[in-house]
Amino acid sequence: MIGLIVLTLLGAAAAAPTDDRIVGGYQCEAHSQPWQVSLNLGYHYCGGSLINDKWIISAAHCWQNPYSQIAILGENHIWKHEGSEQYMSVDAIYWHQSYDYQTLDFDIMLMRLVHPATLNQYVKPVALPKACAQPGDMCTVSGWGNIYSDSVFNPFYLQCVEVPILSDKECDGSYPGQITDQMVCAGYLEGGKDSCQGDSGGPLVCNGELQGVVSWGNGCAQPNYPGVYTKVCSLLPWINEILSTYS
Repeated sequence: MIGLIVLTLLGAAAAAPTDDRIVGGYQCEAHSQPWQVSLNLGYHYCGGSLINDKWIISAAHCWQNPYSQIAILGENHIWKHEGSEQYMSVDAIYWHQSYDYQTLDFDIMLMRLVHPATLNQYVKPVALPKACAQPGDMCTVSGWGNIYSDSVFNPFYLQCVEVPILSDKECDGSYPGQITDQMVCAGYLEGGKDSCQGDSGGPLVCNGELQGVVSWGNGCAQPNYPGVYTKVCSLLPWINEILSTYS
């Protein structure tokens, strides 16, 4: 049964792994990722992606009580008000009914905004995929998460990194028995570039389409442990069902 998330699930969400941040990237050109969302509890805690003027996609393990958070659109510098931001309340969150907080299978949720966002040069939705990405496709991951693999420093400005989609064989070779049909790996087996803590729920965008949601990984930017993303193309029927039922 698909339904609203209830408060009792907070403990499960809070217990999920958080190995997900931008390492080895660069400061994004301001507002070059206009679909990027900051989920905020008085501080940034997860990312998300705007997919139309009323809906955000993020990771299910980022779930928090919808009434205790805001979604910030049009953000660039995380601690500075620059005039481009839209501060949006969330009135409903739907996560996939098969989500497993231990394996992070089906790690996806949809968040409905109380009011439609104003779309402009700073705030634009990202397209959902028409087909799955192919191994070797280059993609951009963005977020305000930790930028070091061996210590903690969260940047003020949105960070970006380019990573390739890996084959199912490479992905399963790094995480034997842990990769499902709802997951895709992206990164470099030699390490050095990855997403990390604080980037969870954020976008993996390939050729202008949202192909992944930052989900999990073993450490950050470590050799032989690429980032693992929720595979958006495999979950399109569920996404479209939620949008059509609850919009």
